[in-house]
Amino acid sequence: MLHATGAIPPDPREVFVGPIDLAASVDEALAVQAVAFGLTDDEVGVRRHIVLRHLATPGARAYGASTVDGRLVGFGYGMPNDRTQWWSTVVHPYLRQEGNDAWLTDAFVITELHVHPAFQHRGIGRRLITLLTEGVSEPRSLLSALDRESPARALYRSLGYRDLACGVRFPSAPSPYVVMGALLPLRRR
Repeated sequence: MLHATGAIPPDPREVFVGPIDLAASVDEALAVQAVAFGLTDDEVGVRRHIVLRHLATPGARAYGASTVDGRLVGFGYGMPNDRTQWWSTVVHPYLRQEGNDAWLTDAFVITELHVHPAFQHRGIGRRLITLLTEGVSEPRSLLSALDRESPARALYRSLGYRDLACGVRFPSAPSPYVVMGALLPLRRR
């Protein structure tokens, strides 16, 4: 369909991925996470403070996926691992038990990565995580994911992530997680 100007309108499904000011877009990002991950309003409120605190970490970076009309449909952020941070202290015993605790040193952690369900299976998650880890100074990357076979876990494996510790229990999380690690740069298609 042509606009009145005779131009072809942009495809509303087209998505652009690039760096974002996540602090300025935190509410929009958490709305995507709530839909993609099934969060309650209370959980979103708690995560808002966590995200803002993480973004103050030196080396933290964030990327977003937006439609041509500026709607955020995916985001990811990460930061260099700090063994004293909560996530690291929870996963450390699980990694140690598997002989993989050295992965916590010199690692870039993918803290969150979410794509709105209407935009999944289009390579957006792959672009986000690849850009997040591109050019970081750490030689490896870590992330945690639900400990079940899923498209997300298949994506991570295709990028070179492997299971380092399974059955990881985070306080208040009803399901177990897996900690995965990959050497950087991530595998390309």
